[in-house]
Amino acid sequence: MTRECAPPTPGSGAPLSGSVLAEAAVVFVVVLSIHAAVWDRYSWCAVALAVQAFYVQYKWDRLLQQGSAVFQFRMSANSGLLPASVVMPLLGLVMKERCQAAGNPYFERFGIVVAATGMAVALFSSVLALGITRPVPTNTCVISGLAGGVIIYIMKHSLSVGEVIEVLEALLIFVYLNMILLYLLPRCFTPGEALLVLGGISFMLNQLIKRSLTVVESQGDPLDFFLLVVVVGMVLMGIFFSTLFVFMDSGTWASSIFFHLMTCVLGLGVVLPWLHRLIRRNPLLWLFQFLFQTETRVYLLVYWCLLATAACLVVLYQNAKRSSSESKKHQAPTIARKYFHFIVVATYIPGIILDRPLLYVAATVCLAVFIFLEYVRYFRIKPLGHTLRSLLSLFLDERDSGPLILTHIYLLLGMSLPIWLVPRPCTQKGSLGGARALVPYAGVLAVGVGDTVASIFGSTMGEIRWPGTKKTFEGTMTSIFAQIISVALILIFDSGVDLNYSYAWILGSISTVSLLEAYTTQIDNLLLPLYLLILLMA
Repeated sequence: MTRECAPPTPGSGAPLSGSVLAEAAVVFVVVLSIHAAVWDRYSWCAVALAVQAFYVQYKWDRLLQQGSAVFQFRMSANSGLLPASVVMPLLGLVMKERCQAAGNPYFERFGIVVAATGMAVALFSSVLALGITRPVPTNTCVISGLAGGVIIYIMKHSLSVGEVIEVLEALLIFVYLNMILLYLLPRCFTPGEALLVLGGISFMLNQLIKRSLTVVESQGDPLDFFLLVVVVGMVLMGIFFSTLFVFMDSGTWASSIFFHLMTCVLGLGVVLPWLHRLIRRNPLLWLFQFLFQTETRVYLLVYWCLLATAACLVVLYQNAKRSSSESKKHQAPTIARKYFHFIVVATYIPGIILDRPLLYVAATVCLAVFIFLEYVRYFRIKPLGHTLRSLLSLFLDERDSGPLILTHIYLLLGMSLPIWLVPRPCTQKGSLGGARALVPYAGVLAVGVGDTVASIFGSTMGEIRWPGTKKTFEGTMTSIFAQIISVALILIFDSGVDLNYSYAWILGSISTVSLLEAYTTQIDNLLLPLYLLILLMA
C-alpha cells in the first residue's frame, strides 16, 4: 500500500503515514460527534481514551515494523489501535443514552458496563505496547498515564462494586484469550482487530458466566441466550481442538472421526444442556417451534436456502474457471468476490423488514456453521477438509495471511452485528425514531451497499486516488450516492422507518463512514458497520 510520509511525532522514531493520520482524523470526528451528543463524564473518558490511543498506536506500528511485537500480527496493515479502541466505549455510551431515554435503568447500567469494559481492554493493549517498547517512550507514557488515571478515577466513582468486578473479570478473560488465541493463530489479526474481536468475545463469555450463575433471578430473552451460548461454545470448541491436535495428526481418518464424535459430545453434552438451563425449555424443540412459527418464516427460510445454494454455485463456477485457466495462481476478480455481498444484501433486507427475530436466530446459526466449516478446513478434517481448502483458496486476499480464512465470517458479522446489538428492551417505546430507525440497516448500508459499490466502481473507473491509499475518490463518491439511494428505497419499502427530517445527520454519518472505508487498512467488513451503527444510534 502506497503511503505518504509526514514529519515524525516527538519520540515516535517512525514517520507518520498520511493515510493513518486521515484515518485518525475520521475517528476523532466520530468520537467528538458522540461526545457532543452525549456530553457527560463518560463521553469525556472516551475522548481521553482516543487521545492516548492515537499516541500509542504509533508505538504498535513501530513494533510491527521492527518485528518486536509479542505475537505475530497481520503485516499488510497498520496496528489499527485507535479505530478499534473506541468502538466498545462509544457503543456503550449510545446504548446508555437510548436506554435512558426509554426509561430502562437495567440496560442503561449495562451500557455503562460495556463502555467501561471497552476502555479497560483498550488501556491494557496500550500498556502492553508501552511495556515492550525500547527505549521507553516517556512522553507517550505520561499521556497514556494521565488519560488512564482520569478514566479509572471516573469509573471508580461511577460503577458499583459488582460492576467493577464484572469489568475486571472481562479484562482477565481478555488477557488469557490474547495469550491463547494470538499464539495459536499467528498473522490472523492486527493489534486493533485482536482488541475488537477478542474484547467482544471476552465480554460475551463473562456475560454468559454471569447469567448462568444468576439464572434464577434473571429471566432474559431466549434469543440473547442462544447467541451467547453458540458464540462462546464455538470459540471454546476451537480452543479445545487446537490444543488436542498439537499432539496428533488432524488429517487422518481416525482423527476426523474423533473430531466429529467430540463435536457431537460437546454439542449434545455441553452446549444444549447449558442453553436448556438458561431458557428453561428444550433447546431443539424451542428452535424448531421458533423457525416454523408462521407461514412468513417458512417462506423466508425457503428463500434463504435458495440464496445459499446460489452462493455455493458461485464458488463452484469460479473454481471451474480456475481449473480451465492456464494460470495456477488464478484468483477470483473483485467483482466475483462482491457477488457474495449482493447475496447477503438480498438475504438481510427481507429479514429486517418482515421478521427481525427470525433473522437474528438464522444469522446465529449461519455463524456457527461458518465457524464449524472453517474448523474442518483448518484441521483438514475428512471428508471435506481438503475440498474446502481448494474451493476457498480462490477467494483469498492479502487480509487472509494467517492460517484461518476469516473474511466471509467478518462479512456475516458485519451484517449481523447491527441486528444483534440493538437493545430490544429499549426500542419498545419507539425510542429508535429518526436516524436511529436505520440502525438495523447499518450493515446493509456500510458493507452490503457502500463497500461493494466503492470496490467495484473504484477498481473499474477510479482514477483520482485518496492520498496515501489505493482507494479512489470516484469509488467513495459512488458509495455515498448508492447508500443515499438505498435509504430512499428503505423508506419506500419499510413502513416502520420514519426519519423525522434527520437527513443531515444521516448524510454526515454515511459520508464519515465512507471516508473511513477509504483510509482504514483494518477489516472493513467488521469496522464500518459498527461505526455507522454508533453514529445512527446517537
